[in-house]
Amino acid sequence: METAPAPVPAAAPLPSGPQGVLQQNRQFLDFFWDIAKPQQEVRLAATESLIRYLRASEQEDELKYTLKRLIEGLGATREAARPGFSLALAQVLQFFEEIPLHAVLQQIQEKHNLERVKKKLFRNAAFGNFFGVLSLFQSGRLAKDQKALLECVRLLQSLAQHHAHLRDLPRKTLVDILSEIPEAVFEKVLFSTLKTDLTSAFSTPEQLHLLLVGMQKFPGVLKPNKLKILLGSSAIVTTENIPRLVKVLNTAARSEKKDRNLPHVGLDLLQVSVKEGAFKLFWKEAVENGLLKEKSGPNSYMCYRLLGSSLPLLSLDQLQIVLRGEVMRHYGEHVVSAQLPGRFKFAPEMETYVNSFLEGCDDPEKQLAVMIGFSTLTNQGYPVVPSFWKVVKHLQPVALLKYVNWLKMMFLRPDFDCCLDFTTSRQKQNQEKVNMTQHRVVRLRKWIIARLVSIIDSQGKMEEDLVMDVVKFCFFHAFFETQKPTAEIPETKSLPSVPLAGQTHSMAANLFFSLLQILNSLHVLGDMVEAAALREKHIHGVTADRNLWIYLIIQYASVLLSHEKHVKAVTPFTAEQRAAWDRMLQSLENLQRKEKESRSMEIFAFQHLLLLVGIHLFKSPAETQDLLNDLLNCIERALDKKSKKKKPDDEEPEWVEVIVEILLSLLSQPSLLMRRVCKSVFGRICPYMSKKSLHLVLNVLDPEQDQDEESAVVVMEETDKKKKTLLEDMNEEESADSSDDDSSEEDGKEDSEDENNNEGVDENFRNQLMNVLQAGNALGGDKSDEDVDDETMLALDENVSALFAEQQKQIQAKKDEKEKMRKEKILRRDFKIKVLDLIEVFLAKQPENPLVFDIIDPLLLVIERSMSSDSDKQEQDFLQKTADIFTNRLCRAKQYCKSVGNLVEDLHALLESLVKRASKHTDSVLALYYFSASLYLFKVLKGNVARETATPRSPSKKKRKNSEGSSAQTDQLSGTGILDLKRVTMVYQEALSGFMTRRKSALTGSMFLDLFNRFPVMCKPLIDTLVKSITAGARQHQQVRRKTRKQSCIKQQFGDGT
Repeated sequence: METAPAPVPAAAPLPSGPQGVLQQNRQFLDFFWDIAKPQQEVRLAATESLIRYLRASEQEDELKYTLKRLIEGLGATREAARPGFSLALAQVLQFFEEIPLHAVLQQIQEKHNLERVKKKLFRNAAFGNFFGVLSLFQSGRLAKDQKALLECVRLLQSLAQHHAHLRDLPRKTLVDILSEIPEAVFEKVLFSTLKTDLTSAFSTPEQLHLLLVGMQKFPGVLKPNKLKILLGSSAIVTTENIPRLVKVLNTAARSEKKDRNLPHVGLDLLQVSVKEGAFKLFWKEAVENGLLKEKSGPNSYMCYRLLGSSLPLLSLDQLQIVLRGEVMRHYGEHVVSAQLPGRFKFAPEMETYVNSFLEGCDDPEKQLAVMIGFSTLTNQGYPVVPSFWKVVKHLQPVALLKYVNWLKMMFLRPDFDCCLDFTTSRQKQNQEKVNMTQHRVVRLRKWIIARLVSIIDSQGKMEEDLVMDVVKFCFFHAFFETQKPTAEIPETKSLPSVPLAGQTHSMAANLFFSLLQILNSLHVLGDMVEAAALREKHIHGVTADRNLWIYLIIQYASVLLSHEKHVKAVTPFTAEQRAAWDRMLQSLENLQRKEKESRSMEIFAFQHLLLLVGIHLFKSPAETQDLLNDLLNCIERALDKKSKKKKPDDEEPEWVEVIVEILLSLLSQPSLLMRRVCKSVFGRICPYMSKKSLHLVLNVLDPEQDQDEESAVVVMEETDKKKKTLLEDMNEEESADSSDDDSSEEDGKEDSEDENNNEGVDENFRNQLMNVLQAGNALGGDKSDEDVDDETMLALDENVSALFAEQQKQIQAKKDEKEKMRKEKILRRDFKIKVLDLIEVFLAKQPENPLVFDIIDPLLLVIERSMSSDSDKQEQDFLQKTADIFTNRLCRAKQYCKSVGNLVEDLHALLESLVKRASKHTDSVLALYYFSASLYLFKVLKGNVARETATPRSPSKKKRKNSEGSSAQTDQLSGTGILDLKRVTMVYQEALSGFMTRRKSALTGSMFLDLFNRFPVMCKPLIDTLVKSITAGARQHQQVRRKTRKQSCIKQQFGDGT
């Protein structure tokens, strides 16, 4: 936010004489220092203040001094100062129109005379002249003073010769001047002066740009007959001029190499070629056969930029010339080769060009042509543009519908004749003998399905009918095939020209579930009032008539399964799987009837889970069948219990417990869709969570169960013979793991294996080897080795080699087993990270639920175990997420339980235990988590009754207050709620004493400062402990630290009013 500059005081009368200005106040002189500073905000503020000062003072000496200082600053040595002085001079000339521009220009030329300046200051003088002309132009008065205008143009022409210092700045400024002056002034004043530059327009890009700007700005002056006199031709883009245009473009491409921009002359040539009707000649000869043939980076990138910039300028026929030409093919090869690391990638810039074109184009036919053009640029059948392309969001509904239909047609009947397909040189060298036609078809279909899915994700204004059409298309070709066309199923009307391969079906199935994930989070579509109302409520995953998208898919799947004569499933259902499907449909109907009668969250949760599990029958029928049957049995039991009385000894789990178990089983699957749906369903059943159901989730995080599972894995996998030996080896490996954990994972694994192998050699292998050697000696009797015959030696060698081979097998088996355990550990850790999502959802949805207190200890145990040993990245992520949930979602939650009920004593005991455990720890980081949890419980206990006392007083409450004693006691009670202040004070007093007396205490001063800041009521009870610690023979540096704590405590006490 810009601040208003300080008001400038009126200037005092100046003494006459040359020393008058120097005797001025310091503020006036400081303006010029600030104008020279590199900070733009400071320069602008100083310029504004200077103008207001000069307008207020009206002193001629000050104005002359200002002009002198600003003109001197135009050639300042510091580059950052020159623009500041230039802008300030322009502002002065704009506000004081009585100053003649021609006189100022003469002062500039005299001060920065290029002929008299020293060689080492020549660069500064050149910039002084340039910024001087720029100031006159920016003043807005140059077009009115024809004499000054002519001199400025001549000065810029002379400055253009010093290209080593000024580059193309004079030419660009000259173009800017031409853009601002009227046509009459150009014809009367400047045409004769610029005639030389216009005649040599094909010499440099700057001169050609000057001519093109003049043609666009002054068409009445630079007519074809005058162009004929100047250039020898009445048009710019002609067959004779093509070689000269290519030369100019090559020069422009090299000049813009570092800036990575399209030179202005290139865009102007595009516009002129379209205007002259010579675009095809320009594109084919100047660009494709000229600029692109150089095969250099700057030339190629300039061609790509010309392609992107030309899209808004062309007609449909001209777009086809560009989109089917060699520049497009060359761009495709660049995109493929640029995927290697360290290569410059032009694709993001091209996406910007296409995005800008689609956003500003009102013609759906042109939009469709561009989308199809880039979609048919293929590398061995696979389009080079990404399947998820954000530019699709700018397509108009008509263009989008036609594009979707084109994608579906290309999926069914791939037409590579309309594609601009290419193969890179590297691919040609590494090309294997495969069926290239089938290979290209598979690649194209893979991209098309992904593109259809991405359209649903990126388009925010689609119609529900189009979304459902895409969903049906993807689902049908993922899991079904057409046997006979039927009008009832539109997807059967067009048969694939090339049958879909099994790889395509599998790929389409995976992408369909990605689409299902998108639909689950899709906002309500449509312009109806009902849809807008649902969007305001942030409801996702449903249509405007409140039907779940996944339910509509289930209905469509049921229709397909009922038409066995017309379609067949890629993986047909067995009788048991079909029975489970039919049973699911019947259960859905029952649930929908009950939902209409009573909108129960239990029914909605069952329905949502049933739909999700049911649709997975098509992807993995064998695994899903058992899960679906369990879920159906659970639903039937839950619904039957409502009509029957539950017996006292009935131990069947509640419906919410069953749903939690099912959610946990779904989370174990590697599916992002499952993870998100589980979070969504769990969030809806959070209000109905019981203690048992919550502990089902918390038990997954229990570190003790990990160790039991690890030992069980090894025991179950081994045979009875080696059970004892492998248990000993595993115990030794676990002890090694507890000391090393995951640091240097590979090396540690090999070292521990070597140790175990050495131990095996000492015991079993050594005895077996000695037995073999003794048997060999027994065969030879007491004779020496020299008398042993060859047969005996061969037999001995065979026995020894067999023994070593067996030993090697055992070593490899141990390696495989340990690798298996490592992978299982990774899977378990990943599963726990997913389960943490459920804990986070519960804390966010139910912060006032008393069950929150059951989460404290399990999370602290996870944090403690994770911090007690070295860990890999996955373990660190798990620890970081657990700590973040514990700190931000639990301890720092703004809402907490308002009705503790019978948990008062348990919460006091838990608070006392947390503080004691924090004091006993040796790690201050870990102690902080325990101490923070105790402060959370302190807040709950202190604020619980305080909320109840805020309710209107009843007569019984008044009598109880009168019987309690003094008003001071009443105030204290209302300030501490149900908190047992005496008991809690003793707990924190003991902790504070330990912190003051123990040298290596895990507690820190910031913990107690947090206690005092958040709960000032604890200052008075603990201040005596601080005083005793200061006066009880402590060292001087300890006394200083303790006095700091005491001052903070006293400050909080006075601030609290106690």
